[in-house]
Amino acid sequence: MSRGTEMQKNLILTGLLLLMMGTGYAQTLFYDFTVKDITGKDYPLSQLKGKKVLVVNTASKCGFTPQYEGLQELYEKYGDDDFMIIGFPANNFFKQEPGSDEEIATFCSQNYGVTFPMMSKISVKGKDQHPLYRWLTSISENGVENSKVSWNFQKYMIDEEGKLVGNFSPKTKPDNEKLVSWIVN
Repeated sequence: MSRGTEMQKNLILTGLLLLMMGTGYAQTLFYDFTVKDITGKDYPLSQLKGKKVLVVNTASKCGFTPQYEGLQELYEKYGDDDFMIIGFPANNFFKQEPGSDEEIATFCSQNYGVTFPMMSKISVKGKDQHPLYRWLTSISENGVENSKVSWNFQKYMIDEEGKLVGNFSPKTKPDNEKLVSWIVN
């Protein structure tokens, strides 16, 4: 191999290495997203910097709907400058969230006294999956893990730096020891 060919090969390899390193540093964070709250206003997730955030896809007509009560209790006990819960109503599982944003807000308030932020109804899976949930479920976007939203009330944990930490299944109740331990530690 000639010296010129060797140099070209080294330059190409160096370029590829720099490109790969650069994309790693450009990893999207939770804070890079802006979503709509349940009243239709922009809700930049960057306002949650420095907090642990529990992201939960919710539904009003599901066997797990009573988890709203536990989520509200969790929010009342730990929600402050260090922790936040955000609910994302979704109608992806047997049409268990058929209502409008206004109907969902009324339901949550009247039945469970929900005061943690609720967002506008979105899709958490499929072809019309919201970009935030694409980030939550794809290792190529979040840099941590691939996951599947298996049902309503799946819980995703975001650390204080806006990075995905992991998730809990829909069956995991809000007062679960491991979930609470993650919040307080």
